[in-house]
Amino acid sequence: MLKILAFFLPVMVALFYFLGRPTDNVTNPEAATGKLVRMGTLRSPIGESSGVEFIPERDAYITHNDAGNKPHLYLIDRKGKLIETIKLNLPNVDWEDLALDSKGNIYIADTGNNNNKRKELAIYKLQLDKPEQIEAIRYTYEDQKAFPPSKKDMNYDVEAIFWQGGKLYLVSKDRGRKETAKVYELPDSGGQYKAKLLGSHKLGVPVTGAASNADGSRVALVSEGGLHIFQNVGEPAAFYKGDYQKVNIKEAGQTEAVAFENENTLVITSEDGGLFRYSLD
Repeated sequence: MLKILAFFLPVMVALFYFLGRPTDNVTNPEAATGKLVRMGTLRSPIGESSGVEFIPERDAYITHNDAGNKPHLYLIDRKGKLIETIKLNLPNVDWEDLALDSKGNIYIADTGNNNNKRKELAIYKLQLDKPEQIEAIRYTYEDQKAFPPSKKDMNYDVEAIFWQGGKLYLVSKDRGRKETAKVYELPDSGGQYKAKLLGSHKLGVPVTGAASNADGSRVALVSEGGLHIFQNVGEPAAFYKGDYQKVNIKEAGQTEAVAFENENTLVITSEDGGLFRYSLD
């Protein structure tokens, strides 16, 4: 009996190693998509990453936490390690996304509106090296008449913004029917505005993040476990008319934010602390 066990035990161990190991697609997601790679993990004090941007001059990423957390921006390296905390004299009612313009201005979207009844929505504009100098872009939606609207019409929550050509573009998260992404436009300078409704697109999922590349020819959206890529975009106001590709990235978890690191690379964060890179080509 001992001889039999001595023969079969190594065989069983080898079979378990090669065939029985659980597949960790988050650690090695190339097995699923070939293009999505986990770079690191975001740890405390970053508990619920909700926006992300790449800062070229720092060769680092910047992110922030979701509603009710401290009004801080966090500079992190490519593995998610905290480099610097930038404390801002602002409220964090419901920060949901970040955008970056061609002059290095950061835009913080305090636009979360789960119950669709906020009237004090704002996007804050600042430079990272002058965090005390802040412009407030305050607004309401030109087509919203009730605060809140009926349940099926709850489509005034925005978790996704991007900048292009002197304008900010806001993409709504449809909490009513969970299918239609509305697109709004705002100026990129401080003031009080009505966000202009430009159009809508039946994406079929609630949108949680947005980004545009440098020349505006590519726009990326994220939903929970989904990446939505629009290429050959003619104008940012109607980016959804570009060539569309949907990518399943469920292994990335509850994806909340996306940004272009360069023309061919996206960085994505998830609410549970994942930091990912996705190659477009």
